[in-house]
Amino acid sequence: MTTSNKIALVTGATRGIGLETVRQLAAAGVHTLLAGRSRDGAVQAALKLQAEGLPVEAIALDVTQAASIAAAVAEVEQKHGRLDILVNNAGILIDDPTLKVSQQTQDTWRRTFDTNVFGLIAVTQAFLPLLHRSAAARIVNVSSVLGSVTLHNDPSSPIYDFKVPAYNVSKSAVNAWTVQLAYELRDSRIKVNTLHPGYVRTDMNAGEGAMDIPEGAHTSVRLALLGEDGPHGGFFHLDQALPW
Repeated sequence: MTTSNKIALVTGATRGIGLETVRQLAAAGVHTLLAGRSRDGAVQAALKLQAEGLPVEAIALDVTQAASIAAAVAEVEQKHGRLDILVNNAGILIDDPTLKVSQQTQDTWRRTFDTNVFGLIAVTQAFLPLLHRSAAARIVNVSSVLGSVTLHNDPSSPIYDFKVPAYNVSKSAVNAWTVQLAYELRDSRIKVNTLHPGYVRTDMNAGEGAMDIPEGAHTSVRLALLGEDGPHGGFFHLDQALPW
């Protein structure tokens, strides 16, 4: 299947890495669905990319709302009949950096997991039937190096002192879910991987970071466009495998 025949959907795609992932997939010829919690927001973002001549379509999808997920699946099935690429990009970081690990509120934990974990799983479950209709589907779960338990337990690692626990643990859960799903899909035509985009200058980290947004989208796009010989069930940044 050529890229021009593929249908992709990117969640949390109205800004930042998600929006750039849509741009790069569409630039590669993939018909890409730009998903946002608000249809108006998704349409506004999609129109800008359409004006650049890119094959982008807006779709409303709130990963925390079952009815929104179901409506999105029904829309994709009606319009396209299948899905070839699902990029689970939507995520939040709402830990209070002034609080200790044990002091983060239950509300912070619940809201973080509702989006970063339960929403990601719910979207994947809902779209799996359409992904199974693809000749070679790809599921890409956007995680973070901050989800690496190995590195958090290593005093010499660069993230050892960076403890935003609800976010970190949610990304560890995303990695663990990826491994479990990869086992289920091991004999299918679907590849699933998880990734660290890099320390990217986005709204999520108040513009701090070491990478520009276009570079931050590279790993998502690479995993979305994997060939038949590509990895399955791994955790990557660019071409580098990361420790769980």
